[in-house]
Amino acid sequence: MRFLDLAATSAAVAATSGRRAKVELLAAALRSLVPSEVPAGAGYLAGELRQRQTGVGWAGLRDLPPPATEPTLSVAAVDAAVEEIAAVRGPGSQARRRELLRALFAAATAEEQRLLVGLFRGELRQGAQAGLLADAVARAADVPVAAVRRALLLAGDLRAVAVAALTGGAAALAGFGLRVGRPLAPMLAQSAPTVDAALEATGVPAVVDVKLDGIRIQVHRSGDDIAVFTRSLDEITTRVPEVVAAVRALPARELVLDGEALGLDAAGRPLPFQQTSSRAARRATPSTTGGTPVAPAVLAAARTTGDAVLTPYFFDLLHLDGADLIHRPGRERWAALAGTVDESLLVGRMEVDDAEQAGAAFAAALDAGQEGVVVKAPDAPYDAGRRGAAWVKVKPRHTLDLVVLAVEWGGGRREGWLSNLHLGARDPRTGNFVMLGKTFKGLTDELLRWQTERFLALAVERGDWVVRVRPEQVVEIAFDGVQTSSRYPGGLALRFARVVRYREDKTAAEADTIDMVRAIHAGRAGG
Repeated sequence: MRFLDLAATSAAVAATSGRRAKVELLAAALRSLVPSEVPAGAGYLAGELRQRQTGVGWAGLRDLPPPATEPTLSVAAVDAAVEEIAAVRGPGSQARRRELLRALFAAATAEEQRLLVGLFRGELRQGAQAGLLADAVARAADVPVAAVRRALLLAGDLRAVAVAALTGGAAALAGFGLRVGRPLAPMLAQSAPTVDAALEATGVPAVVDVKLDGIRIQVHRSGDDIAVFTRSLDEITTRVPEVVAAVRALPARELVLDGEALGLDAAGRPLPFQQTSSRAARRATPSTTGGTPVAPAVLAAARTTGDAVLTPYFFDLLHLDGADLIHRPGRERWAALAGTVDESLLVGRMEVDDAEQAGAAFAAALDAGQEGVVVKAPDAPYDAGRRGAAWVKVKPRHTLDLVVLAVEWGGGRREGWLSNLHLGARDPRTGNFVMLGKTFKGLTDELLRWQTERFLALAVERGDWVVRVRPEQVVEIAFDGVQTSSRYPGGLALRFARVVRYREDKTAAEADTIDMVRAIHAGRAGG
């Protein structure tokens, strides 16, 4: 299939508002892919590269070559080119990666370049989310959509499900199940501003878990074979020997565990997510995290390998010695978990009957340096891949008053409106603004209309994609934390930023400073 045709489908889907019409466009494109192109092509339609890590960042997508005048690329050729880029390693890799990237973009037409930029940036906003793709796969393969959705939940990989549906039909989809060794999409939690609101969703009695700000892990064990997967279903087994050692010490022969891996400081308190994710934690001594001791097997593995301590804590059990547990109530799964996993490897948990008890559990989690809590309905099954009301997370919310530096034009249903905000904090030493990231979250249609008019009036440079504005408009931004980032000049970025409101009562000179952001990052300030 020509890559240009896929790019045209992406553009058409972005310009189409109706769900049924989007599904028809996507299904037609899926039917046009040859079997070998389906993994990459289905991913492109979902806005994802098959290669999760390419080494191409924001800076690498600047100063691209002029587009080709004639289309020559196929889906397979693009996939092969991206695979070659992702495989570059060693001395001179940056120059070689840049050379390969420029060659790919030089062969792409303007429409193909737009799609490639969106894919590499992970910002392809065309309105083709997983639910629509599942419907499109069902339509293209002429199979029940329920069969596709079931397979997608259990496999956690849209590309694999698309290949099965388009090449093997309903029979191939039926082959997807909870298989030890193959990760499945994790159950997710909704958000609530307070524990009272969380209990309204789950009901009482409820269970309150400590929410750790670590790496979500899913661990599969079959005999001596152990595999560890991330939330995005990437395998990281060789990078977490402590997790492997801890699970190998358990008595069960076959397990699928859901939990978090957490970096600890020398006092046993959790380190920031950024340090956990980069394995920059210092070696811990046997101590506690929120009252839970570090397992000896974890420390032994760390000493053996010389790596930093990354401790696993588990909160759910999905399979035990040949029996699938995902459809059983939470209280049954958790009882099996407590009978299988040593207490030192369990997330802190408390059953509550009212908001007062839940509030006490929330306060205790924060006092221990944890991120918050997850309130859970004990009778709910494990709803793989879903974000339902059975699990509700509660975290303290940071807010900052920041300045809008630029805005990007929206796509899909936001076509014609300025949408994605570039956010900056004030630098009191220079009077300039330091960019901290972007967000289009939290914007209502009313706000989109207002900000489009407002920022066009403030525009100093209008591009096809980005409108740069005078740094005058202050916006209140809520976020979950601050992390180190090489993408932005200040070296910091906001996590999960979203708009709360525009501050007409503040000038840019009154916006929060980069010093405040650094203090939050260092754990010295609240929001």
